[in-house]
Amino acid sequence: MHIEFVEIANFRKLLSARVDLSATTTLFVGANNSGKTSAMLAMRRFLSPRRCPFEMHDLTLCHWPNLIALGESWIAARDADEVVDLTIAPWVSSLPTLDLWLHVETGEMHHVRDLIPTLDWEGGRLGVRLRYEPKDLALLYKDFMGAVTDAEAMKAAAIAAVEAEHPDIDPQPDPPKLTVWPSHLVDFLSKRLSAHFTIRAYTLDPALLVGPVKSQAQPQALPIASLPIEGDPLKGLIRVHDIPAQRGFGEEQSGDDDDDTPVSASSNRLSDQLRSYYAKHLDPTKGPDPKDLGALQAIEAAQDAFDKRLTESFTAAFSEVEGMGYPGVTDPRPRVSTRLKAIDGLNHSAAVSFEVDVIAEDGVTMPLLRLPEANNGLGYQNLISMIFRLMSFRDAWMRVGKASKGGVVTSTEPLHLVLVEEPEAHLHAQVQQVFIKKAYAVLRAHDDLVGNDKLRTQLVVSTHSSHVAHETSFACLRYFRRLPAGMVAKVPVSTVINLSEVFGTSNDTERFVTRYLRAQHADLFFADAVILVEGPAERMLLPNFIRAHYDELNQCYITLLEIGGSHAHRLRSLIDHLGLLTLIVTDLDTLDKTGGASVQPATGVGQKTNNATLKTWVPGTDDVDTLLDAPVASKIQSQPEDQLFAVRVAYQTPLTVTLPGADAPEVALPYTFEDALVFENLAFFAALKGTGLVRKFSDAIETGGGAAAIGEQMYLALKNGKKAEFALDVIEAEGFNDLVVPRYIAEGLEWLLLQLKKKRVEILPKVEIAA
Repeated sequence: MHIEFVEIANFRKLLSARVDLSATTTLFVGANNSGKTSAMLAMRRFLSPRRCPFEMHDLTLCHWPNLIALGESWIAARDADEVVDLTIAPWVSSLPTLDLWLHVETGEMHHVRDLIPTLDWEGGRLGVRLRYEPKDLALLYKDFMGAVTDAEAMKAAAIAAVEAEHPDIDPQPDPPKLTVWPSHLVDFLSKRLSAHFTIRAYTLDPALLVGPVKSQAQPQALPIASLPIEGDPLKGLIRVHDIPAQRGFGEEQSGDDDDDTPVSASSNRLSDQLRSYYAKHLDPTKGPDPKDLGALQAIEAAQDAFDKRLTESFTAAFSEVEGMGYPGVTDPRPRVSTRLKAIDGLNHSAAVSFEVDVIAEDGVTMPLLRLPEANNGLGYQNLISMIFRLMSFRDAWMRVGKASKGGVVTSTEPLHLVLVEEPEAHLHAQVQQVFIKKAYAVLRAHDDLVGNDKLRTQLVVSTHSSHVAHETSFACLRYFRRLPAGMVAKVPVSTVINLSEVFGTSNDTERFVTRYLRAQHADLFFADAVILVEGPAERMLLPNFIRAHYDELNQCYITLLEIGGSHAHRLRSLIDHLGLLTLIVTDLDTLDKTGGASVQPATGVGQKTNNATLKTWVPGTDDVDTLLDAPVASKIQSQPEDQLFAVRVAYQTPLTVTLPGADAPEVALPYTFEDALVFENLAFFAALKGTGLVRKFSDAIETGGGAAAIGEQMYLALKNGKKAEFALDVIEAEGFNDLVVPRYIAEGLEWLLLQLKKKRVEILPKVEIAA
């Protein structure tokens, strides 16, 4: 048995989203404010409600007007002395829900007996809806109307006070503005939500399950007359543990453990966790066995010795008290005794310390040095703390040690769901990669879990780290994408994309993209836009151009990847699925009319392009004359239903240049980024001294002969030239910041900036709201 997916609706930014879960480790990725935390919080709210209660802001904001209107209809019905609608129907579309879909084998049906929808169900997919809804609408109505009546009376009293203060003024002045709670039903629920709402579970029908439409989940509608399941159907089925993002290292914190969590959410220090772990699994006073007898005898002997010493120490003090007339003959006499507990030895801030290596001098052994826990690096504190928590979660689930002997004996839940938020905090890149590779193994490191499919662990991790994503396969990534107000709803929402569906079955493209991203890091999963460039020169110079000439663009979250024109198209499926704004800076790569040999660009001779991106993606033609004359619109690919997603290509186009010493301008046809940069900055490169390509370009400009001749010389130089060295020479040159950005790149960057400004607003005007 395992959780296949959850469908979350009406919860914060998740208006309606399906989140598929891997059978082992699932990684949530996406840009900031894309909904990853909303998904993690939704699972905590619904699956661990006692430790993580709901708040009013958990309800998606676009539903607040509906709830306010409901409250106003109650007030209007009261004023008109009409019958009030106290059914659940008007509430359903606004209530947060989590649909939990399980895959259940035939032999596991006894675990889900309360969830089985029909008598002929024989295993497979099974669903349950958890809905946060009013406990008793009649009681909610009564309390809300009582609060409204009190507020109305207070406002009336304020008006009367103003009239009494100015009895002779006609007309009476307006009373001062007074906001009295509750101003509407949402305001009332912001203080009374937990008192009037609860989570109820409902059985779902697998036959009515449908897939998402345009990445929006389509939760099945429950009949209004549906009755909730009695009790908690998930009790004994799923054990949930979590590590929140806020772990508060470097501070002294304390907190009591609850009965369900081996480590308190507020206990972030390792010493606190060790104490909690000891109390639950190792304390010899809880269900002692023969191995504990020695420790118990030592504790009792220490307690007797301490009691004897205390009695002797307090004798004089008690004698002085007796001189005051107490105790009398019949009064009980005071005595002092101790109560030692094994756990007291860990109840101090220095319970955990770190040994420091010391080198002996002249054969003299140096004393062992220790540093307190807080003096260790935050990264190590975080790593040790998380690993120890994962061990604690596993042992609490498996009832290791004393946990199996105390209280009521319960069976082990078949599912263990562990949620970890942002494990990368304070960790170096290599440690982040090690953690995500080893975390699941830690959760399964128990003899009863090895090879056991009946007890399943599912780890869900949310992250902002490309290093964590780097170590996780595509099949386990879930990409969260934010959508602006006006695209799906009246407020910004998020959608979730299952990256295991990007490439379909395993193929060469999937292998290439996976290996490429592992070589380049997976930054594009966290960016607002991506720029794909042709080679090393563009990769080094483009960020400097942006920094020098495009300050607004420099402040945006943009990933720049060197992919090469012959391979950029292999990222098409991934980019389309992510809906990621993309600029492709590539080369014309001209061939002769037979499509064989590489040649310098020319018009009217039937040349073809060798660039797979231009041929198969955008603009989608191999004819060089067509490419050189292509309008801007043909260089952009977009989707009508997604106004924030577009792909634009930028490649070399004809330039009008005036050569040094010439009177009339000429038309130049660049072949690559390097010669396009030179043609845009002829005076700079004519004066630039250096070796390699810099020297050859300078010589070509000095030799002259026209734009075509200079272009031919640069074309020949580039065939075996070292482009990375050329880029470094240009960066080091004086006057670099005054260079003119090649026009085709400048047009692409200006387009990208315009798209990002539209995306940043998060409101699309004049758009018909779909939900």
